Amino acid sequence: MKKIIAAFDGLKFSESTLNYAIHIAKLTDAHIVGVFLDDITYTSYKIYEVVTQEGSSPRKLNEYDSKDRAVRDQAASDFENACRIAGLNHTIHRDRNVALQELLHESIYADLLIIDKKETFTHYEETIPTRFIRDLLTDVQCPVLLVPEKYNPVDKVIFLYDGQPSSVYAIKMYSYLFTIQEYTSAEVISVRGVENTTHVPDNHLMKEFMKRHFQNVQFKVFKGFAADRVADYLKEQSGKTMVVLGAYGRGRFSRWLRTSMADILMQEFTVPLFVAHNK
Repeated sequence: MKKIIAAFDGLKFSESTLNYAIHIAKLTDAHIVGVFLDDITYTSYKIYEVVTQEGSSPRKLNEYDSKDRAVRDQAASDFENACRIAGLNHTIHRDRNVALQELLHESIYADLLIIDKKETFTHYEETIPTRFIRDLLTDVQCPVLLVPEKYNPVDKVIFLYDGQPSSVYAIKMYSYLFTIQEYTSAEVISVRGVENTTHVPDNHLMKEFMKRHFQNVQFKVFKGFAADRVADYLKEQSGKTMVVLGAYGRGRFSRWLRTSMADILMQEFTVPLFVAHNK
């Protein structure tokens, strides 16, 4: 039995994360762990809200803290009830230290991490990808499924393959988690430069590998700039597609100079992204 962790901000509970986690846990017969990151440095209120003319108000502070605890407790209860109804083996972790560090530590002991791509664990809205998600993807120790705000059942998987080890690694990780053909169709998408042939990179080796893991996989090769061609193709899809890609394997400085494909897809599309990188 595999172990899936679903990460939640109890103050802004993600129904989408819950629904994807339950769906995947059922498909893979997994044990699901709801990781509630109740970071003690993060509250729903701002500090100026508990300050009066006489200084900090213990009464207001206790009142706001009590409300936060109630909201977080309700979120954990909702997760537990949903898992029980679905008949899933489940556990709840209430992690109270710094959210990012707690989640990175949890990821060492997980087969898959599911999280809403908009999570911030701050008061503020941020552009996608958020700082929390960027930092998470940089150092996470297991594959990550980044899910959109709204849940959509998946019926197709697209593997992005550029001939690099990171893209093959992501496909391997996906195949180890999803050992049967859960979805109705699968495609391998490659983009070549105008000076290259239209063959899949390492054509023989790649097709030999894919045949051992998946049935009826289609291969498609496009020419041009990878980000543009992949985006154009995804716009033609139904919206019930999962994209699998290797990402965030380069150093921090390299990513600052060149945007990751994962960043572009998070910004422009509402499909779940299965991201894995080998260090």
